[in-house]
Amino acid sequence: QVQLVESGGGLVQAGGSLSLSCAASGHTFSSYGMGWFRQAPGKEHEFVAAINWSGDNTYYADSVKGRFTMSRDNAKDTVYLQMNSLKPEDTAVYYCAADGRHPGGSIQATTYQYWGRGTQVTVSS
Repeated sequence: QVQLVESGGGLVQAGGSLSLSCAASGHTFSSYGMGWFRQAPGKEHEFVAAINWSGDNTYYADSVKGRFTMSRDNAKDTVYLQMNSLKPEDTAVYYCAADGRHPGGSIQATTYQYWGRGTQVTVSS
């Protein structure tokens, strides 16, 4: 079992930055693919970014490419999402997810076994 706890959300003006963290516990974090997803009110769960077990490979949704950066520190059992040039349409609850079956990382929400409770990001115009 893996427990995930997100932090770092908040309110920011358009054009600003936020850095999210996701701390993992309960299993061998370094062997897991990790992902960030988000859900805005009335919308479907949306893929944001994913990273493989070693941190060498990352994947991004087109909507955030060039603005968001995902990274991980296996020594700290933590993944990060640095969000720059934020837009009002980035407003959502952001969730961290862990995938023990696909250490290479996945863009599909259905492949992830463990999820955090989410952290709210609000971008004002």
